Amino acid sequence: MSQVNLLPPELRERQAIRRTTSLVVAAGLAALALIGIFYFFQVQRLSQVQSDLEAQQSRNAQLESEIVSLQEFAALQAELASKEALVAQIFVNEVSWSSALLDVSRVIPDTSYLTNLTGQITATIAGEVVTEPTGGTPETTLVGNMTFAGVANQTETIVTWITRLEQVQGWVNAWVNSAQEDAPGSRIYTFSNGLDLTQEAVTERGQGVVAP
Repeated sequence: MSQVNLLPPELRERQAIRRTTSLVVAAGLAALALIGIFYFFQVQRLSQVQSDLEAQQSRNAQLESEIVSLQEFAALQAELASKEALVAQIFVNEVSWSSALLDVSRVIPDTSYLTNLTGQITATIAGEVVTEPTGGTPETTLVGNMTFAGVANQTETIVTWITRLEQVQGWVNAWVNSAQEDAPGSRIYTFSNGLDLTQEAVTERGQGVVAP
């Protein structure tokens, strides 16, 4: 049995247009919904990226602050090293003169006395290497000297004085500059002499030894 559409053609055309329009509107709304969803996720992603960026910037600022503090520490270390080097230079080949005076009091003969005592240290660069002679045996390292002037009873007393001086650790090469009798037959002599100081006469600090 066949069906007959009794609607006028104009009405059918309007219905078709409305259906097409509805489909277009629905498609447009769906597209807008998809765009909205995409925009929402992009905003969320951008917010996360922005948060990560701020966190990284905060971390970078912290690292820069740590670098600055480390640079200050490095500068202090360099300053400390410079001062330690200066102290080492100041005390290189240091001799304890109080100990030297004590040694003098121990070895000077009873029949003599000193009128003058002078000590000096040879300027040396800290860490300087002492060369060896061609034979391969290290030379005695001389770091300074001491000179004396005094009065002694008899020449034998001066000989004893010179001999005893070289018995002190670090004192070598004792010599006599002069010995003059005060008056003929008096046997009282005014003398002057000296000796060299070796590395053995230097204090531990002067040798660069750090106390524990």
